[in-house]
Amino acid sequence: MKNKVLTIAGFLLAMLILAACGSNVANPAFGIPQPQISVNGSGSVYVTPDIAYIYVGVRSEAKTVVEALSANSQLAQDIQNALKAQGVDEKDIRTSSFNIYVQQYDYTGQYVGNFYVAENTVYVTVRNLDKVGELLDVVARTGANSINGIYFDIADKSAALAEARRLAIEDAKLQARQMADAAGVTLGKIISLNLYSAGSPFIAEGKGGGGAAPMESAMVPISTGQLVINADVTIVYEIK
Repeated sequence: MKNKVLTIAGFLLAMLILAACGSNVANPAFGIPQPQISVNGSGSVYVTPDIAYIYVGVRSEAKTVVEALSANSQLAQDIQNALKAQGVDEKDIRTSSFNIYVQQYDYTGQYVGNFYVAENTVYVTVRNLDKVGELLDVVARTGANSINGIYFDIADKSAALAEARRLAIEDAKLQARQMADAAGVTLGKIISLNLYSAGSPFIAEGKGGGGAAPMESAMVPISTGQLVINADVTIVYEIK
């Protein structure tokens, strides 16, 4: 009788194991992957910049630290005054870097003894793009001896980013439908949707990109062109 009970118990245990194994095949919860399709979509929006950032620098050389600092400070103050006179708000003018160091060689590499160099770079936000060329001309005439770059941007990117994301999602959806039709399957629910990049604006090639003409011109002509805001998404669908 005892052997019979053990036999029945063993049989039931084996049936439970087989049932569990069978359920693994049908149930993704046990680690069997659900059939899926993954697509990447991208969206681009062209926008006209409405703000610019300029790095304006002044460099002064002298035999003593005091002389170098004094000359540099006066130049930097003159440039700030000139910018304010052109309508640039004081909050849009800030020092981004200041350096002072000893140098012993001139630009040709010839030893000339110790002299001191003071450098001051001002970061300027220009909110009226029609005045960019005029501002560059003014600071150059006032004493700026380095203009490191002009960067165009959008003050409020939220609407353009939202549109770029929408276009990226629509692009991914279209690709998913086309792939499902070609494979003879049906799209199910969305398993995941990830925005894996939403880049900063950059100058659109072939769209009239921004730039500045050489500084010797009486007025620096500026072309703001267009900027591109990109968004990329990955969508994973269940397929049936």
